[in-house]
Amino acid sequence: MTNSDALTLQPSQLAMAISNPGSLGTIEAYITTVNRLPVLSAERELTLARRLRDQEDIAAARELVLSHLRLVVSVARQYLGYGLPHADLIQEGNVGLMKAVKRFDPERGVRLVSFAVHWIKAEIHEYVVRNWRMVKVATTKAQRKLFFNLRSMRPDGQTLDTHQVAEIAATLKVSPEEVREMEVRMSGRELPLENQDDDDEPYAPIAYLSDEGRSDPTQVIERQAADDRQGNGLTQALDILDARSRRIVESRWLQDDGGATLHDLAAEFGVSAERIRQIEAAAMKKMRAHLS
Repeated sequence: MTNSDALTLQPSQLAMAISNPGSLGTIEAYITTVNRLPVLSAERELTLARRLRDQEDIAAARELVLSHLRLVVSVARQYLGYGLPHADLIQEGNVGLMKAVKRFDPERGVRLVSFAVHWIKAEIHEYVVRNWRMVKVATTKAQRKLFFNLRSMRPDGQTLDTHQVAEIAATLKVSPEEVREMEVRMSGRELPLENQDDDDEPYAPIAYLSDEGRSDPTQVIERQAADDRQGNGLTQALDILDARSRRIVESRWLQDDGGATLHDLAAEFGVSAERIRQIEAAAMKKMRAHLS
């Protein structure tokens, strides 16, 4: 499919692509297509979100979803290191995007992109956990959080010492034994790609590796470094908050299950939902200033 073909696709074809990225041909054609879809202005997004909320307008929901498909592609690309098909990662991310659009509250004062990214990641996390053989141990929320955070929390990818294991276990609310077990699983054991025997039969792992969808090792390393920087930056930004503000931000935006509502936190802290919203807004502003 050429770039001009992608531009002439109808909304119905793009809607079909949401559930099946392969319906547009190759994954490259799909990515080219969604990257050419227009980005919504804040005013247009607000109008569509209100139409969906107040009138259950399916056309508004479709436009919101289509305009954010490029976000799913971008997020899914971060998980290519787990060896799972890019198209499948995108498909799962699209499910998360649709859930986010359905639950999006236009009066919260945040853009859909900020709200949706957490739902997209949650669906992809579930898919990775279900399908990656090395993480069958990750059956609880705490273990899944450990799996997706341990890589960035290991200094320079080195083996953790006893003190570091204890710190990570306390931070992620798991046992030191679980940290050690996950570290071993994620490290794995090295296997030679080439045949080490004199046998002429090519029964070595390299004989079964596909060369399709190859990634430049430099790009992979750069992406991993960027992910590590982002993770460290978020941790540092959270550290500058007071305990109540940090609790509100983490409960609202850093939970796999979609996060707590303003009313949930209002009941917890004994204040109004509007007060929780004000604290949240101030905390987010402070974090953005730190990250910038």
